[in-house]
Amino acid sequence: MNALNFDPGICAKCETYDCLMKCQYMDFDLESAREERWKLIRGEDTRILNDCVTCYACEEYCPYNNHPFYLIVERQEEKGIHPVPKPIEKSQIKAMAPKGVIAPMKVKEPVINMCYFPMMLGTIRGKLFEGASAIVGGDIFCNLMYLHFARNSVIKERLPKMIENIQKNYLEPSGVKELICYHDECYGTYTSWAPAFGIEVPFKPVHLFEYLYNRLSELKSEIRPLNLKVAYQRPCSNRLSPEIDHFVDDIFGLIGVERVNRKYDHENALCCGGVFEAQQRFDLMEKNQTLNVDDMKENGATHCVFNCPFCFWTLSDLVSQKGMTPIMMSDLCHQALGE
Repeated sequence: MNALNFDPGICAKCETYDCLMKCQYMDFDLESAREERWKLIRGEDTRILNDCVTCYACEEYCPYNNHPFYLIVERQEEKGIHPVPKPIEKSQIKAMAPKGVIAPMKVKEPVINMCYFPMMLGTIRGKLFEGASAIVGGDIFCNLMYLHFARNSVIKERLPKMIENIQKNYLEPSGVKELICYHDECYGTYTSWAPAFGIEVPFKPVHLFEYLYNRLSELKSEIRPLNLKVAYQRPCSNRLSPEIDHFVDDIFGLIGVERVNRKYDHENALCCGGVFEAQQRFDLMEKNQTLNVDDMKENGATHCVFNCPFCFWTLSDLVSQKGMTPIMMSDLCHQALGE
């Protein structure tokens, strides 16, 4: 199977160990970070493997793009560690397996990859997505969520076929070169995980936010500024593509929205807590969610903006209970166009 492109020599030269020192869920001093990191590299037992909550963040913290999180997941699987209880893991892997029922379909640009969110197809509407084609389903599912389960092997097994399904059934027959990724998970798969494991991606992935910004710029004369103060819930998989975060502010600037300045945002963002619940870390889930939602409210947000549907479903009730409105980014953009 595809080996991870990881260079121990890069870690040997690192003096800051940001991958561990910046971790929000494990505490290290510099010496213990160095010691535990080398245990990880050598394939030895280390508390990193059991204490890691699979938040993805160390992929962003590493200044050398040396894939510390992917290495953690590799080692967890090698040692038979299951961050999520095995019954949940097995049921999810089975339920979300490819069905083998995909058929060629003529598409036209822009092509929006909805991953495994058929219930979100209704958001692909109006002026924002005029003329767009949407594709969705288990046979094009990126499978990156199995990083949370420490099962890189599932991704390695399934992803090449998913990429082939997209290319051969949709894009290539229609002469389409770009794929708009609705979910950060898909974009991170094609731009970070796949290259890290030497898997070729024959199309150009485009993040939904880049598409939204460009489309809103085209429709600028029709925008009605919303004059809102919002908090943004950054999803875990955006840690794989931190270069995209500026589009959040760029979009907000176009539609008259202020992103409130708060503690748990940008590089310091907190997970929504849904994965912690699956891992049976209930105390951590409640602590995280309280800190996060209180931080939004205390800094003046009237709305919480999401891009990940799973984050939305996890936090929307808590956000509403605090008197704020949960809303998906695309729906916020629809509102700015009077839709």
